[in-house]
Amino acid sequence: MAASAALGCVVPRSFRLLEELEEGQKGGGDGTVSWGLVSDEDMTLTQWNGMIIGPPKTVYDGRIYSLRIECGSRYPEHPPHVRFVNKINMSCVHGSNGGVDIKALSALCRWRNSYNIRMVLQELRQHMMLKENSRLSQPPEGQVYSN
Repeated sequence: MAASAALGCVVPRSFRLLEELEEGQKGGGDGTVSWGLVSDEDMTLTQWNGMIIGPPKTVYDGRIYSLRIECGSRYPEHPPHVRFVNKINMSCVHGSNGGVDIKALSALCRWRNSYNIRMVLQELRQHMMLKENSRLSQPPEGQVYSN
């Protein structure tokens, strides 16, 4: 895949998302984030679940955060829409609906078609360790956004 992108080849959306699905199913990454389709019936590969384990020694420690990720018809040329299902206080997350602010996360605001779901989830986890988020009080565990 990386070689194809480096040569300027355009990988079809479905092929790209199938690669991401396979990586997610094989447990790609370091085990602190995971991702997969909401439904195995989703032939458009549009609706995804994500999961982030809160980093140790942070206010997020010991918590598992669920996310919804939508890879629209223009993915991977355009970034996915990402929102937290579990309530969370973080500088890059809208408190009203859990949506991730595209301007506050470099993986989204500087999106390249070589980026992927794993990179977005890993950057969100990195944001949990930033000083600006380290002292934010968190909602009680188990609370979810209404939408």
